[in-house]
Amino acid sequence: MEDYVSTAKYGDNVSVYFDVGAEKPFALGERLNAVCEMAYMNGYNWEALLNWYLGQTAPELLEGLESDPEAGSYVALYPLSPENEAKAEKLAGLIRSLVEGEEELLRAVEEHGDEIEWD
Repeated sequence: MEDYVSTAKYGDNVSVYFDVGAEKPFALGERLNAVCEMAYMNGYNWEALLNWYLGQTAPELLEGLESDPEAGSYVALYPLSPENEAKAEKLAGLIRSLVEGEEELLRAVEEHGDEIEWD
């Protein structure tokens, strides 16, 4: 399986790194852009989509979350604690399941793309 999501402890944070330029996320990004013109899926728009999606499905993962998107990546940061390490693992798993089971995100963007604060 392609490794495009990983977690790591660094300093006072636990992070989730998402390589949006990897083959599967990139291909999904192109399909998302096809259903919603605003969904040009760089790291900034992955941040917008994930913030919206988490707000709908897992708002507890937004608590304490800071993000650092770039053109080719999305990084989620939580202050280091056992609780936040669990959140980071859950977020990484969620991202992986959304990319692997892409139909859910495609449907969500098709139906709710105008509600998402795209970059």
